[in-house]
Amino acid sequence: MNQNRRDMLRISAVLGMAFTAGLLKASDVFAADWNQTAFDAKSIDDVVKALGGDKFAVSGDVAITGPDIAENGAVVPVSVSSKVPNTEYMAILVEKNPSAMSAGFNIPAGTEAVISTRVKMGATSNVHALVKADGKWLVASKEIKVTLGGCGG
Repeated sequence: MNQNRRDMLRISAVLGMAFTAGLLKASDVFAADWNQTAFDAKSIDDVVKALGGDKFAVSGDVAITGPDIAENGAVVPVSVSSKVPNTEYMAILVEKNPSAMSAGFNIPAGTEAVISTRVKMGATSNVHALVKADGKWLVASKEIKVTLGGCGG
């Protein structure tokens, strides 16, 4: 058995015991509840409205990182971090995708507000980190150039 398989079995066993003991709930470890309206939105303004906000502000305490140039738009690594106290939600939006919102995550109280994932990008675009903290919506942006599109391109 290779090392990766052993590691996955150990993680599965530990999570299974935590669920059984009632220490973890599914909502603690999975992505945010599905909000179809937010995922169907075409712009950052529409996403904020679908998530219950009315406006957002640019913040230096929110950071988005990713490659300057992604060679394959099908798997673009993106990370978001927030230094704002009481961060409760994070989302990644790709401006030029058919649906702007690519991912959304609930951030449990008392945890470090950092997420990393891979998103699909059809073309060069601004990628936005949308963060809800203390009832305010904050955003940071980064342009990522795509050389091979991932959304049918």
